[in-house]
Amino acid sequence: MSASAVFVLDLKGKVLICRNYKGDVDMAEIDHFLPLLMTQEEEGLTCPIMSHGNVHFLWIKHTNLYLVATTNKNSNASLVYAFLYKVVEVFTEYFTELEEESIQDNFVVVYELLDELMDFGFPQTTDSKILQEYITQEGTKLEVSKTKVPTTVTNAVSWRSEGIKYKKNEVFIDVIESINLLVNANGNVMSSDIVGTVKLKTMLSGMPELRLGLNDRALFALTGRDKGKTVTMEDVKFHQCVRLSRFESDRTISFIPPDGESELMSYRINTHVKPLIWIESVIEKFSHSRVEILVKAKGQFKKQSVANNVEVRVPVPSDADSPKFKTSTGHAKYVPEKNLAVWTIKSFPGGKEFLMRASFGLPSVEKDEMEGKPPITVNFEIPYFTVSGIQVRYMKIIEKSGYQALPWVRYITQSGDYQLRSNF
Repeated sequence: MSASAVFVLDLKGKVLICRNYKGDVDMAEIDHFLPLLMTQEEEGLTCPIMSHGNVHFLWIKHTNLYLVATTNKNSNASLVYAFLYKVVEVFTEYFTELEEESIQDNFVVVYELLDELMDFGFPQTTDSKILQEYITQEGTKLEVSKTKVPTTVTNAVSWRSEGIKYKKNEVFIDVIESINLLVNANGNVMSSDIVGTVKLKTMLSGMPELRLGLNDRALFALTGRDKGKTVTMEDVKFHQCVRLSRFESDRTISFIPPDGESELMSYRINTHVKPLIWIESVIEKFSHSRVEILVKAKGQFKKQSVANNVEVRVPVPSDADSPKFKTSTGHAKYVPEKNLAVWTIKSFPGGKEFLMRASFGLPSVEKDEMEGKPPITVNFEIPYFTVSGIQVRYMKIIEKSGYQALPWVRYITQSGDYQLRSNF
């Protein structure tokens, strides 16, 4: 079972808008939500599911709003939460910013969307591109536009409309990998993995069938081929357009793509990752008056690659002042509200080393001993490079009219949760 009703509340617990889908829960039960939440917050035990009698509240917070689903059954909680986050996504697509004012200004459209997003407590049409075909921004036009519901809603291919035409047929494929890394103070990698996504931007006419080939180790094992480097993908998740039965039988990624931008798939590769940007840091304290921090950054990736917009965030004592910086490249600044020195390097070639020296005044050194030791974090992006070695081997585009289409592939590696612990 799923949700009985969905409410949108302001921060004071006032109901801005609601939709009763099943009628089996008293709508006045929502009055108990905020007192329950405030009691839990006072006790420091905030829980995503709260109960009052036999009524359960499943809630999320977004900007200055609470989105709450109620149920009196043993509902599928993960389904309800996935739906609430999808509601946020759809409303944001429609109103750019989802907050109290946008709900009040678009009352009629919100009601229309709540009607289409869920039916009798079960998620229904949740694709914003399809919803935008028959629920428009203009309230006065809603009745006219609803007289004819697009066939897409009832099609087997509910994520793509019929009759799409482009003068030039192209598909752009972005393979984006984020590196999660934790290095201890002794320089040993404690944990590392790669989280990847394959994003598409399709500008193709008609109803094309696409087949994507990757250097997937499981596929090569099935076909008896072992040419070049392969990767083992775990936790693979696909867009609903991918034929899962086909993938499970022969590892072929076959699909009719949504029009425009979409995320085709995501995956995780659990492997030992060598840090692409290595950071060494030394701290020197001079009596009780000042502290100096020396940071060395080294690019441990191919010389022909360049990391863009590198940002090294170095924690500094909370009572530091009078910052002075000297860098061999880039520029550094002090961010006192976050107790950080941020060193920015616009372009960082592979194999290069750069230095940053920071000096701070210290009114009191003793307080420093009581503080924790936050890690150094690094943000970066390396285009035309994947750390796992994943490759798009082919992209076949088949359409009954037989047109020729161009696939374009781009690879990007970026930092995810990239932390290096230091001794200071």
